[in-house]
Amino acid sequence: MSLFWRIFGLNAVVLGTATGLLLWAPVTVSVPVVLTEAVILVGGLVVMLVANAALLSWGLAPLVRLTGLMTTVDLLRPGQRLPARGGGEVAELIRAFNAMLDRLEQERATSSARVLLAQEAERRRIAHELHDEVGQSMTAILLALKRAADDADGPLRDELHQAQEITRGSLDEVRRLVRRLRPGVLDDLGLVSAMTSLTHDFATHTGLRVLRHFDADLPALEPETELVLYRVAQESLTNVARHADAERAEVSLRHTDGAVVLAVADDGRGIEAACEGAGIRGMRERALLIGAALDITPAARTGTRIRLTAPVPGERP
Repeated sequence: MSLFWRIFGLNAVVLGTATGLLLWAPVTVSVPVVLTEAVILVGGLVVMLVANAALLSWGLAPLVRLTGLMTTVDLLRPGQRLPARGGGEVAELIRAFNAMLDRLEQERATSSARVLLAQEAERRRIAHELHDEVGQSMTAILLALKRAADDADGPLRDELHQAQEITRGSLDEVRRLVRRLRPGVLDDLGLVSAMTSLTHDFATHTGLRVLRHFDADLPALEPETELVLYRVAQESLTNVARHADAERAEVSLRHTDGAVVLAVADDGRGIEAACEGAGIRGMRERALLIGAALDITPAARTGTRIRLTAPVPGERP
């Protein structure tokens, strides 16, 4: 039934019922109208209006639900759909909207994949240049400072040693940036070793206590999946250090129900769902890249828990 005939039919039911009541009810209208008759007529009008409003609300409910979804839909949370039952204009409108969401989510996933792959390629290039150019230059400076310090006297030697320490600290920072930009240990030794190195470096540089729980029987994963797991853990720990005001963080990797589950929890002040920033939205885009699900919930007592569930190819949940 089209929307026009649905509304027409609802109004026809209300008006027909009111007409029937007037025809068969023992009610007469005097001229001038007496008080009791006026009360009956006004009461009947109120009943008719309430019934008409209720029926129209029921008939237009699918449009209200569609409007609500249109104002809240988020392409980073795929799968938000409305059921479209039967025929008619409203059902066709809902089907068209659902089809549009399918196309938009697919296009968003494709474009996000291109952007993230380009981003990783650029990170790899910058890391390579930092390692080969800046790192080697600073190493040469260290050697030159050492030779100069060996031949220098007294106060000058002390100043050269101080310059060596400053240069050595800068070189360590460059190497740390290279590991953050492109974790070579992920390619060479695998996910668990990379996650162990990440959490160790995080604890060293932030002073937070980091607990690790990694299953020993993790399955073989695609390189893209391992990279997404690593980046989500990295971004989660970065958010803990910057915003959580926490003292402890816990990172775990579990193999369960045909998936690998990464969980990062802290004991900080928590995060509101409405305050998701660019970092969390970036994690959601990475999750879409491998068909994973990202959930952000309050931790057991205080703080925040980020959970990424990545499916394992060939295993059924």
